[in-house]
Amino acid sequence: MTIYYCYDAHCGWCYGFSKVISRFAVQYQNQFHFEVLSGGMIPKESARPIKAMAGYIGEAYHRVEELAGVKFGADYLWHIQNPDDSDWVPESLTPAIALCIFKEYQPEQQIAIAADFQKALFEEGRDLSDGEAYRHLLEQYNIPVDAFYEMLKDPAYAEKARYEFALCAQLEVTGFPKLLLQVNDTKFYLVAEGYTPYDTLTARIEKILQELSATNQVTTH
Repeated sequence: MTIYYCYDAHCGWCYGFSKVISRFAVQYQNQFHFEVLSGGMIPKESARPIKAMAGYIGEAYHRVEELAGVKFGADYLWHIQNPDDSDWVPESLTPAIALCIFKEYQPEQQIAIAADFQKALFEEGRDLSDGEAYRHLLEQYNIPVDAFYEMLKDPAYAEKARYEFALCAQLEVTGFPKLLLQVNDTKFYLVAEGYTPYDTLTARIEKILQELSATNQVTTH
């Protein structure tokens, strides 16, 4: 069974959810395969300077901190509080391409990789549209530097990223984070939509597992 974590590197609520999903993935690592899909929240074609969304983020991040118990770093908030001086033009394609490359090297580490990307942005204030934002993670995940930067420019990886955007759309993901459990080719369970506390998440998955176990007993007898 596969758990799909539909996220976007630029989604503040996904950053808030990082600790929850990371703990959850460790807890259930022997029961599920975890697959992270990038949702394409900010299409590159319609990317605008950070100034366009700074007002909204400046208010919304307090709510994420309050509810999720995370902290947004000073280096990130500088861009929100000084949008006229920032050169950031956030878009979802570059971090999605980077994720595709990291996943290829470390398929079992997808949840941790996504969390590290968000830490790089929201805590350390790294611009995820700049390839240099990922350099400090390459050694950690055992990815050859030269190969990574070649792949980042390779249209084949942009295609993979856009395929994930399309897949999220097909799964009817309209907001992030979203967690889906795929039981077979046709059956999906919605496990979480929006920020969800750890206890709520585990209670839901246990209920689904009980339900599946009951139907399996019915079908096998």
